[in-house]
Amino acid sequence: MTATAGLERSGAPLVLVADDAEANVELLTDQLEGLGFRVVIARDAMSAIAASVEHRPDIAILDISMPAGDLGVADRDAGFEVCRRIKRDPRTANIPVVFVTALSDTSDRVKAIEAGGDDFLNKPYHRPVLNARVQSLLKLKGATDALEESLKRLRELQKVRDDLMKMIVHDLKTPLTSILATLEMMRDGDFGTFSERQSRGLSDAEGKAEDLLGLIEDLLEVSRIEERTLALNTEQIAPAALLSEIVYDWQLRFHQEGATASVDVADDAPVFVADKALIKRVLSNLVQNAVNHSPGPVTIALSARRDPKGILITVGDNGPGIPADYQEIIFRKFEQVHAQHAPRVRSSGLGLTFCRLATESHGGRIWVTSTEGEGSTFFVQLPLERREPVRPMARAGEYQLPR
Repeated sequence: MTATAGLERSGAPLVLVADDAEANVELLTDQLEGLGFRVVIARDAMSAIAASVEHRPDIAILDISMPAGDLGVADRDAGFEVCRRIKRDPRTANIPVVFVTALSDTSDRVKAIEAGGDDFLNKPYHRPVLNARVQSLLKLKGATDALEESLKRLRELQKVRDDLMKMIVHDLKTPLTSILATLEMMRDGDFGTFSERQSRGLSDAEGKAEDLLGLIEDLLEVSRIEERTLALNTEQIAPAALLSEIVYDWQLRFHQEGATASVDVADDAPVFVADKALIKRVLSNLVQNAVNHSPGPVTIALSARRDPKGILITVGDNGPGIPADYQEIIFRKFEQVHAQHAPRVRSSGLGLTFCRLATESHGGRIWVTSTEGEGSTFFVQLPLERREPVRPMARAGEYQLPR
C-alpha cells in the first residue's frame, strides 16, 4: 500500500520512499519534509512500482529488503527488482534511485549498481548527507530531462525538414526531366543545327542537368533506404564489366574536364550479387566527387579484388585530398568539406550519405583514406551475397571507420 505526505506543496520535488519499517519511513519522511520535499510512501515492492508509475516522483529512495509480493524474488532482494523495473519502464526510466540499507556488504553495492541504482546510502543517514545526495541527483535528472526534450524537438524538426525536402524533390523531378528531354532533342538536331561552340554549351548544360537529376535521385533514395522502403533488385555482377561501364558512362565528362581513368581488376576478383543500379550510382558518385573537387585535370583509378569479407572495390584519385578531421563526418547527412581548392563546386552533402546507406543496405561498408595534397581513396567492401546490414542504419547516425 502507498501513502502520501506533504503533497500539498505542489511546487516542491516529489520523493518516493519505499520501506516496510514504519520507524524508518517516519524518520526519512520528517527529514525530507524538513528539507522542503514532498513525499509519497510505499511499504512493499509492488506498491513502490505502482507509485513510481502513478506519481512519477522526481527521485526514489528504496530499502533493499521489503515484502516482494508477486515479483518472483526474495524479500531480501526486492529493492533491486523494484529498481530494475523502474529503469526498464520508459515512463519511469529517468527517475534517479537511491538505495538505503543498514547493510554494508560490498555485494549489495554491486547489486545496486547492476540493478541501475544511482546512489547508495547507509543507515543511519545524516540529514546534510541525505540533502546533498538528493539535490545532486535532482540536478542530474533536470539536466537529463532537458537534454531529452531538446533531442525530441530536434527529431521533430528533422522530420519536418525531411518531409519538406521530399515534397520539394518530387516537385523538382518532373520539370527537370522535361528540361533534359529538350536539351537532348536540341543536341540531336531536332531544332536545327548548332555551331561547335553552341553544341559544347548544350552538352555542358545537359551534363549539369544530369548531375542535378542524380542529386534528386540521391535525395529520394536516401529517404527510401532510411525508411527501409527501397527494395533491392539483386543480380550477379562481374566486377570488370561493372568498372568498365562506369568509365564508359563518364567518357564525355572526362573529356570535358581533361580527366583520365584506369581500371585494374585482379584475377581473383569474384562475381558478387547486388543491386547493380545502386552500386553503379555509388561508384559514379565517388567518380563525380573526384572530378568535381579537383582544381584541374584529375587521374582516377578504379580497382577490384577479392576481400576476406567478399569483394573490395576502390576509387582513388590524385586530387586535393580530404582533411583528417573530415574523413569520418563526410558520410553523415548534409555534411560537407568546404574545399578551398574547388570553390566552384556546390555540394548538398548527400552524395556520400547515399553511398554509405546503399552500401550498408547490402551488408557492406564504405570508408576513405586520404592525405591532403596527395589525393583520396574510397573503399567499398561488399559481401558476395547480399546480407542484412551489420548494424541498424540511423537517419543521421555516426559513422565509424574500420580499425
